[in-house]
Amino acid sequence: MAGASLLTLLDDISVILDDVSVMTKVAAKKTAGVLGDDLALNAEQVTGVKADRELPVVWAVAKGSFVNKLILVPAALLISTIYPPLVTLLLMCGGLFLAYEGAEKVIHKFWPQLLPHDEEQNARREANADENVDLVAFEKEKIKGAVRTDFILSAEIIVIALGSAAGATLLEKSLVLAIIAVAITVGVYGLVAAIVRMDDLGLYLMKKPGNDKQKIGSFLLAAAPKLMKFLSIAGTIAMFLVGGGILVHGIDFLHHEVEDIAHLTGVFESVTTMLLNGLVGLIVGVIVVAIITVIGKLLGNNGSTAH
Repeated sequence: MAGASLLTLLDDISVILDDVSVMTKVAAKKTAGVLGDDLALNAEQVTGVKADRELPVVWAVAKGSFVNKLILVPAALLISTIYPPLVTLLLMCGGLFLAYEGAEKVIHKFWPQLLPHDEEQNARREANADENVDLVAFEKEKIKGAVRTDFILSAEIIVIALGSAAGATLLEKSLVLAIIAVAITVGVYGLVAAIVRMDDLGLYLMKKPGNDKQKIGSFLLAAAPKLMKFLSIAGTIAMFLVGGGILVHGIDFLHHEVEDIAHLTGVFESVTTMLLNGLVGLIVGVIVVAIITVIGKLLGNNGSTAH
């Protein structure tokens, strides 16, 4: 009897692990777009930072990201247990945020006069150039901002992962979220560290004897800025695709319309669905940016008048 019970227990554990593995793969696919944006955004955080401070900054943000996950995972599990519909509402809010941020990036790039100018990069360069500025103290503020951004993106990833595990037991949900949380933090910040040091590796190899090493070094040195630019563009596109997809799936009539239109394209149905999701994300993002900009200007005018 004891042996049979042990075999039954092992079989149950095996089934749970199989289910967790499948749900983790699904969650990883659904969060891939947000991960691309997370990677691009965090890689940009160290732009302009002195070479000897890049890795300390990345490590500091990574530690903050782990703390974020320690808060978000239990909170998400608690919410899904107490009031599951709130998960859907949070997911929709996350979709709106991603669409908004993507639209804001596009407008800043092509029509910067329409939005307030972002002085963050200029401030960072000025701090690096001024020997009187305490860079460690200056970077602490930047790290706090990066950790806040990570909290929002991490919350979105956790909620998407939780949504992909709907119907699972609490144990299975906990395992899926724990695996996703650890994997994305290690993966994202490991890649960020590798990317920001790519140019240094290129310079190192270029100084080494041997034609092959120098060619590889030259390639890495040339590829580093292009990779950063690609990540920025890919991250922005991912915002529209993921944010739009979340909104489309959360609004029934919109979901049906997208499905009907995509179905007309036959073998290109999946591609059409993705493009339509991205278009919805772009349109909604522009609308949200416009609303927030108008509100900001009204509040600013009111403040100046009162002042």
